[in-house]
Amino acid sequence: MIREMDVNYLLHRQQVALIRAQLSGSAKGRAAYEDLARGYTDRIDAYRRENERLVDLAH
Repeated sequence: MIREMDVNYLLHRQQVALIRAQLSGSAKGRAAYEDLARGYTDRIDAYRRENERLVDLAH
């Protein structure tokens, strides 16, 4: 079962993770938040690719 993603939620979480990475006082914390941001980026990119595929199918 494919769950519909709320891309706005993903974009928000990505930005929060990037801000927290920037403000992190440790390299380990910064790396963890950067990893989270990359994960959100991957999910956002997948969402966009799927939307492009659906638009192409419609035309």
